[in-house]
Amino acid sequence: MSAKKTEATTEAPPEDLTREQLLGMYRRMRLIRAFEDKAKERFEAGEIAGFLHLSQGQEAVPVGVCWALGPRDYITSTHRGHGDVIAKGCEVKRMFAELYGRATGYCKGKGGSMHIADFSQGIIGATGIVSGSLPTSVGIGMGIKQRGGDEVVVCFFGDGATAEGGFHEALNLASLWQVPVVFVCQNNLYGLSQPWEKTAYKCDLVARVGTYHIPGECVDGMDVIAVHRAARKAVERARRGGGPGFIEAKTYRFLGHYVGDPALYMPAEEREAWRKRDAIVKLRGQLLAWGYLTEAEDEAMGAEVAAEIEAGVEYAKASPLAAPETALDELYVHFDYLGNPR
Repeated sequence: MSAKKTEATTEAPPEDLTREQLLGMYRRMRLIRAFEDKAKERFEAGEIAGFLHLSQGQEAVPVGVCWALGPRDYITSTHRGHGDVIAKGCEVKRMFAELYGRATGYCKGKGGSMHIADFSQGIIGATGIVSGSLPTSVGIGMGIKQRGGDEVVVCFFGDGATAEGGFHEALNLASLWQVPVVFVCQNNLYGLSQPWEKTAYKCDLVARVGTYHIPGECVDGMDVIAVHRAARKAVERARRGGGPGFIEAKTYRFLGHYVGDPALYMPAEEREAWRKRDAIVKLRGQLLAWGYLTEAEDEAMGAEVAAEIEAGVEYAKASPLAAPETALDELYVHFDYLGNPR
């Protein structure tokens, strides 16, 4: 990352974020990118089974949003959710263990890449069903409201989900019940291989969501500071009892829908233009310009992240495989219809 060319910025440092906060965001984005680089490498080497849906290019969205959350807040995620759960606090070593099918993984090796959950951190789980987490997030929000809690749920989803029935059902109920849910659309401009404009002609998502009387904001998803400010506002509003909110973060995935997809449907000039707007490179340039980071500190951070990634892979490889006889464990909750344990 240190070799990347960065453009000088004339912006002043933000007054609402400290140097430590900005460096923390920068490191977290680098950790997500490095995790996915290594996961892709090991997948292509045949060490990881299943599918990998990478989010490279989108790192600023989950980091900017999760920086506005507390440890008791919740998130739901998608099949492209590595960045979401790392941003909320997942350790990369247990992430790798999950991808390698090891018993030390977050789901004991039974969830894999698309289904990582950790209730202790409010990570309710990712789902491979497009728009599947939206109604779930409303249910979590309703639970918070009924017990009088002050937690907030952030529901991450992609632009493809906005054409699904679950999206509209969730928005309607969230508005009707005024639950503390912040819907975050990571609009990477493609639903699998379909360009956004071919599935939602001239659609203004903020206006569409506004018909449900949910306030929304469209932000540059390649600017972690802009994302964070929008998220902080929506989260604080929901926490105060102001009901649901919506953020559309315009971003881009640098690679295909999954590892192995050559993404021939993504024009080369378009991909190059978005890569020049890489959010990690942008923040690095800002940190250097503001005197918050030196080249030497940047290289040291890169080495630290690389060591964490390598240690994570070694941890996964040294962990035991999930035992076949545990395949059906913890799949069902054994309660009767009144909630009494059986």
